[in-house]
Amino acid sequence: MATGTSKLTDLKCKSAAPGKHFDGGGLFLHVTEAGRYWRLKYRYAGKEKLLALGVYPEVTLSKARLRRDEARALILDSRDPGAERQADKLRAKVAADNTFEAVAREWLELKAPEWTPRQHDKERDRLENHALPWIGRMPIADIGVPEIRPLLARVVKRGHVEQSHRLRHQLSRVFRFAVATERATRDPAADLRDTLPARQKKNFPTITDPKQVAELLRAIDAYSGTLEVSCALKLAPLWFCRPGEIRLAEWTHFDMDGEHPTYTVPPSNRKLRKAEKENPNTPPHIVPLSRQALAVLRDLHPLTGHGRYLFPGARTPSRPMSDGAVNMALARMGYKGVLTGHGFRHMARTLLGELGWNPEALERQLSHKEPGVAGIYNKAQHLPERRKIMQAWADYLDGLRAGDKVVPIRRERA
Repeated sequence: MATGTSKLTDLKCKSAAPGKHFDGGGLFLHVTEAGRYWRLKYRYAGKEKLLALGVYPEVTLSKARLRRDEARALILDSRDPGAERQADKLRAKVAADNTFEAVAREWLELKAPEWTPRQHDKERDRLENHALPWIGRMPIADIGVPEIRPLLARVVKRGHVEQSHRLRHQLSRVFRFAVATERATRDPAADLRDTLPARQKKNFPTITDPKQVAELLRAIDAYSGTLEVSCALKLAPLWFCRPGEIRLAEWTHFDMDGEHPTYTVPPSNRKLRKAEKENPNTPPHIVPLSRQALAVLRDLHPLTGHGRYLFPGARTPSRPMSDGAVNMALARMGYKGVLTGHGFRHMARTLLGELGWNPEALERQLSHKEPGVAGIYNKAQHLPERRKIMQAWADYLDGLRAGDKVVPIRRERA
């Protein structure tokens, strides 16, 4: 029952018997066996309503009166405090469900079918390492330039300018996704495009001086590591494939006894978008095998030919050797910062270009696409000339290794 009409005191709140104890302005303390609850009785749009204001003593008398006054101010402004509270709860729930991390992970899941697993992991790791610890729990709609700028500045300060540009672009894609799904109104990361240092054009370390190439080839011959890594080092300059196309090579990809010995690189191992890798119409990349390359493969076959990969992992033979195996071997040979596995491609393209071979055939052998409209219509693979290139290149390298006075190799003229 309701008791008393005088205003409450802290003492009365503590000792009040079960029932409703009014303080004025519709505020009362409802005492039950379960606890002491603050309530506000009010009328809105002709209806009597009740609003919970908290539990005593966590909510003190003075705080309950403050909440009562705030609620009555809303009523005077023709706003229903109960409805306002429900709206606040809904907004809080929406904000909690739409933190930057929640939206970012939803975006990652959406894009996953377009990416290879490796690309997905790179995109996820970048967010987890450079964004989520700082803005992951914030509602994405509340994030602006002041929250994003420190993320980028932190990466730049560590000297990773290229990574800062990639992070900004990735954040921008997440925000655009949030805008498209009506969880944000703008992309603040776009405003920071011009605040980052200019990208430095990065070329893979390589060697193009013939005398230095000769020294490198002799160093490879003297390499004292495992036979698998030794063979990978010997094949890298002969094939000038991308490192992954060497590392992932399987014995079933090779025809070593046909009229034209060939390494056929499947689309799944090429540097392509996921959709192209999975498209059955995407052609493989053809690597004609020189006599020298065949000799290396036949040396290797008794050791690894019974398994799947040319270069199985040292610890797990069912998987290929690690990404860094060739680069680590080059580093041990003294070529750290001078040459990487990818640098063999630049070496071959530079020297073969200087020696007069058909640029289009060289680009096809590097598995490069011709840019622009020409790349759509020009399907020529130049395979006959590429076979000549690969054998002439292997012979040229032999001459350098031996220290001979090498006569420049020129493509045959029609």
